[in-house]
Amino acid sequence: MAKRTMSHIGQWCSRIFGVECAKARPVYFALRMGRQMESTGTELKELFGDRKVYSFHVHCKDRIQRSKWYELLQNKLSSIPSTDCTIMEMSSFLPNVQQSVIKGFLLKLNNDNPITEKVVEELLQVDTLFICSYVQERDEIWQQHLSQTEGLDMSTRYRVMSTGAPALHPSVLNIKNNDVFYSFEDAYKVLVECRDIIPESKAVLDLVDQRIHPSESGKFPVIVIEGLDATGKTTLTESLKETVNAALLKSPPQSLAPLRPRFDCEPPLIRRAFYALGNYITAGQIARESSKAPVIVDRYWHSTAAYAIATAVGGGVGNLPARGSEVYRWPGDLLRPGLVLLLTVDPEERQRRLRGRGLDQTREEAELEANHLFRKKVEEAYKRIEDPACVIVDASPTPDKVLQQVLLLMKNKCHL
Repeated sequence: MAKRTMSHIGQWCSRIFGVECAKARPVYFALRMGRQMESTGTELKELFGDRKVYSFHVHCKDRIQRSKWYELLQNKLSSIPSTDCTIMEMSSFLPNVQQSVIKGFLLKLNNDNPITEKVVEELLQVDTLFICSYVQERDEIWQQHLSQTEGLDMSTRYRVMSTGAPALHPSVLNIKNNDVFYSFEDAYKVLVECRDIIPESKAVLDLVDQRIHPSESGKFPVIVIEGLDATGKTTLTESLKETVNAALLKSPPQSLAPLRPRFDCEPPLIRRAFYALGNYITAGQIARESSKAPVIVDRYWHSTAAYAIATAVGGGVGNLPARGSEVYRWPGDLLRPGLVLLLTVDPEERQRRLRGRGLDQTREEAELEANHLFRKKVEEAYKRIEDPACVIVDASPTPDKVLQQVLLLMKNKCHL
């Protein structure tokens, strides 16, 4: 097996490891050589138990290939019957060091199964994976490398030790320009790097190259309507268009609609860059239309960022970056709207509306229905985005009442 370099992730024992288990926050541990006086910790004993446990981390210098391999690894592990194992998201990182996170999984076997062992053996042949095994001996847990890696001795065992939680959830360290993009150039670069493996990338880049490069909107106000699916955005935006004689735009723009199914199947890095560029195309449309009339926009950067942050950060709302974090700041080169309204409805009412629609959903929209924690994270991320922040609108009343409420806000804040 070819050797691989670990130089880009630093010394193995300098890193912290976090496992997303059933608890509200990850279980964290570090590695030590030799026996220590420190306690292994009850949480770690519960996590590893007396079963076979493996960890898998994806690492290679090419970020596009790295994102692809992570998704392939996830699919491969998911092929193991759920009765035979428990799969948990896992990360390796240097505390408080940006872009230091290496994503992976912890595989805990519930029973001995030849199929599972075969999957592990196949993954050991993959040059971009770093694989370790774990064993519990008395009150101690030990990690050992199974894959050959330059700078790491396969004969060396490391003791697994409990460690305190870092100041930031590890996924926060990699959000910038992996999950959320803060400039046109950074998102554009990702699609450029994808041209050889995703032919549709060229079509996106061609559309982006034709866009207007606005620095600010025209003389008429720009109002963005945000919210989860089935909160009444379409009904409201259509009513506003007629009531105030406005131009109605959507993000992502219609020009990208034929390409969305292709990019929705891609890993987060590529998918997020695609949607980020959609906002810049919409910004060009806003600049053009706002010189002639008021503009209503159905979703914009808030949606792109809120869904990306909620997806990237594991666990519950408590793991999100704190208010005021730079991850919530508006991109400096993206046209700002004058007013952003966030429509909210009671979760039960939203579910009732969704059942009545019967439309196809993206993977994230489907997860909103199935995953209460994810929905709460999306809603909270929306509320933490700043400059401009969202004005919350209760969209539970009848469409006419919601329209009148919004028209009053627009009159007061946009003089419209």
